[in-house]
Amino acid sequence: MERSRRGDPVRGEDPAVTAWRARQAGLSLVELMVALVIGTILMLGVVQVFGASRASYQLSEGMSRAQENARFAMDFLQRDIRMAGHFGCVNDQAHAQNTPSGLRTTFAAPLDPRLDFGMSIQGFEAANSGPGVTLQIVEDPVAGAGGFNPALPAELAAATSNRIQGSDILALRFLAPEGVPVTAIAGSVTEPRFGFDASRWDVLRSGTDMPGLYGVADCLHAVVFQASTVDHAAGSIVAGGGALNVNDFVNGFTDGQSYLHRAESIVYYVGANGRGGASLYRTRFTAEPGGSLGFDRQEMVEGVENLQLLFGQDRELDPARPPTGYIDRHRVAADIHTDATAPGSAGWRRVGTVQVGLLTASPERAAAPAAVTGNELRAAGVTYNVPGDGRYRATYQTTVALRNRLYGN
Repeated sequence: MERSRRGDPVRGEDPAVTAWRARQAGLSLVELMVALVIGTILMLGVVQVFGASRASYQLSEGMSRAQENARFAMDFLQRDIRMAGHFGCVNDQAHAQNTPSGLRTTFAAPLDPRLDFGMSIQGFEAANSGPGVTLQIVEDPVAGAGGFNPALPAELAAATSNRIQGSDILALRFLAPEGVPVTAIAGSVTEPRFGFDASRWDVLRSGTDMPGLYGVADCLHAVVFQASTVDHAAGSIVAGGGALNVNDFVNGFTDGQSYLHRAESIVYYVGANGRGGASLYRTRFTAEPGGSLGFDRQEMVEGVENLQLLFGQDRELDPARPPTGYIDRHRVAADIHTDATAPGSAGWRRVGTVQVGLLTASPERAAAPAAVTGNELRAAGVTYNVPGDGRYRATYQTTVALRNRLYGN
C-alpha cells in the first residue's frame, strides 16, 4: 500500500484510518521552538509574580514582628517605670521631705547598689550614645563591656554580663503595687513579726516562689527589709536576722494601718541572646528569706537592638524644697549625675518622666530596602546606622510618666 506524506490519503485506505493518522502527526521544529518561547515567557512571569509576592510577604511579616516586639517591650518598660517611687501610700519624694527621712532600710551602709531603695530610678548612659550621636548597629551583636556615665557598679555589671555596647541601662526600685494589710504585729520593735491573711499569700508573692525582700509601709514611714523566716501557711513574716539585715527597725508600725509589699529591684538592658541577635532583658535581684542576694535574668523580648533613655526632671531641683510637678527639661543620665545643683540621689528623685527609644529588628531577613541617606532611623535624639542585612528595622518612642512622682503626690 502506497503511503502519502503528512497524512494524505492513500489509495484504497479507509477514510477513518486516514483521519486518525492525520491526528497523530508531530510538530515541526519551528512550531516547537515557538511553543518553548511562549512557555518560557509565561514561566518567567509566574516566577516574577511569585518572587514579588514572597518578598511582600517577608516584608509584611518582618514589619509585624518588629512592631509586635516593640509593643511588648514598651508594655514591660512602661509598667515598671510607672512604679518608680512607690512606697506605700506616700512616695519617696514625700518621705524625703521628712527629717529624718520616712524611707529607711535595714541594709548595710554604704548601700549595695542593688538594694539602694532611696534611689528609685537611675539610668546609666552608654558611652558615645547621647542625642546627636550616630550609632553603628552590627548585624551579629556580641556581649561587650563598654563604658557608662555614671559608671556601672560592679554588682550591676555582673548581673548584666551579656549587655551590648551603645545601649543605655535602667535601674528601678520600688514596692510592688499590690500589698496585703498587716493584721497583727508581735516580737520586738527591732525584730518585728508581721501577721497577714494567709489566703492572700499569692497577692504578696505575685508569682515568685519564696520572696525574701519586703517593705512595710503606712502613711508616715516605710521600711524595706529582708525576712528571716516566712510562714505563708500561718500568714507570718519575721524581720531581722537575715543575711542582708544589718540595721534594726527604727520605726514602729500599727496593725490595721500598715501594708506589706514585696520589694522590687530590677534592671532593664539590651543584651546578646546567644542566637546571633539582641533582646531586651530584665534582671531581678532576689533573696530567699534569710539567704544571700542573687539575681534572676529574664529574656523579655527578642529583636530589641538598642535602648535609649532621656529623663524629664522637675523644674525645682533643690532637695530642700518640694517639687513643683512641672517637667521642663529632658536630660541624659550623665547630666543628672554630674549636676551639682542636685547631687547624689536628689537629682534622680526629681525625675518625673522617662522618654524611651527602642530600635527593633525582625528576627529573619525580610527583604527590607537599604536605608537612604537623610532618612535614617532615629530615637531619643540618636541616629542609627544599620547594616544592610535585609532585616526590617524600625524605631519606637514613648514618654512614660512616673505617677508616684508627678505633682509631689
